[in-house]
Amino acid sequence: MVHSFDPAVVDAVLAHMNGDHLDDNLLIVRAHGVPEATAASMSDVDGEAGTWTVIGPEGPVGERRIRWPGGPITERAEIRREVVALYDAACAELGVEPRPH
Repeated sequence: MVHSFDPAVVDAVLAHMNGDHLDDNLLIVRAHGVPEATAASMSDVDGEAGTWTVIGPEGPVGERRIRWPGGPITERAEIRREVVALYDAACAELGVEPRPH
């Protein structure tokens, strides 16, 4: 069974990712199967993966669910660790210099 985080936790994570890390969202989805993406916002998070809503040059592409690199998680603090791992992997894949964490 997939772990569900409290709705307040999900809301806080989404607000942070979509308020402070839109460029990171875009890098993550481009490196994980949607290279043509022009915009992305995080739309959900659970114990198995993050989900991003993706926009391409012609408009909405749909959602992209990306599993956590470290495997399933159950703690709020693990979300940050896994998103940072996705970001770092995306930077490596796309040849982008990652910023310090």
